[in-house]
Amino acid sequence: MTYLLSAEHQELRAMVRELAEERVAPRAAEIDAKAEFPWDLKELLAKQDLLGICFPEEHGGTNLDGIGQALVAEELARVDATTSLIPLVQKLGALPILLAGNDEQKGRYFPRLASGEWLIAFGLTEAAAGSDVAANRMRARRDGDEYVLNGSKRFITHGSVANLVSVFALTDPEAGGRKGMSAFIVETESPGFAAPRVEHKMGIRGSPTAELTFDDVRVPVANLLGAEGDGFKIAMASLDASRVGIAAQAVGIAQGAIDVALRHAGQREQFGQHVTDFEGIQFMLADMAAQTEAARQLTYAAAARIGSADTAYWSSCAKLIAGDTAMRVTTDAVQVMGGYGYISEYPAERMMRDAKITQLYEGTQQIQRLVIARQLLQRAGIAERSA
Repeated sequence: MTYLLSAEHQELRAMVRELAEERVAPRAAEIDAKAEFPWDLKELLAKQDLLGICFPEEHGGTNLDGIGQALVAEELARVDATTSLIPLVQKLGALPILLAGNDEQKGRYFPRLASGEWLIAFGLTEAAAGSDVAANRMRARRDGDEYVLNGSKRFITHGSVANLVSVFALTDPEAGGRKGMSAFIVETESPGFAAPRVEHKMGIRGSPTAELTFDDVRVPVANLLGAEGDGFKIAMASLDASRVGIAAQAVGIAQGAIDVALRHAGQREQFGQHVTDFEGIQFMLADMAAQTEAARQLTYAAAARIGSADTAYWSSCAKLIAGDTAMRVTTDAVQVMGGYGYISEYPAERMMRDAKITQLYEGTQQIQRLVIARQLLQRAGIAERSA
């Protein structure tokens, strides 16, 4: 399965890179300092059709392939991780509908999501259910032609700015999260819905991470995704398909840090010569570049396999390697720049803070290792014996 970039991919990269450098990069420091969602950049991305990249053309989307979607995330993250999350979360929130929604649901919501008129979030995590998704406690009780939702969600990216949330709740508490969880499309204007708290974070500070509460929120039966009890399966499939985007974001952050470190070290003089003339610095830069390129190629290979039988294996491999690479490379970028890398006047310290989240959200690096190991055991036919 090829993952080499086509001429169309190269044109897409060039377009997004120009947009990112000219319009996004000048805003990145302010977004981080003020910790405010960049509505202006959301509108910019919408006008450039970059919020509709995962949606079918019949609903107004551009339906880019997996590599194209990865390129958009990578190039935006190269200058600002917060902005790269806007199309990434638009896809993550919509994936339950893409995977399990019916034609009526897609026709009702996709045009507004593809155009960027509406934003959507992914409402899975709870205070006591992070990596352990099956420990979710939120309830959904059937009442005639509606479900009544009660409970809360935690750490929901864009939860306070979204118009829709794909929400997972227990319709059969006795069956537990794996068999008794269901998925719903919830409009955030519904009575009883609130986003009372937004977290103060280390990185991606312009992307609101919210607590959501549901107090007798009524959702039409028509907004149930799939059948009752399908929620866990839908959530896992959504994350498998979305993790490649986080890998691409991590690659972009790492590349941005390399760019910053190169520019600084190429101009900075110590002991009568440029910092880049020192062999020790050259070796650091070489390692940073090689590690980032390896993560990039793995990410593209995984992006080309989205939708295949081994999506989970490839997407987890890509996120694991790319996330660790982003953390290592941004840390080294700060080191190359010395004291200048540690101050907020330069973007390296922001990139280092932003990189950390790629090792945490959409499954920690430890969870990725579990996913990869289970795939290996299944291939070897020893999954049941190891359980």
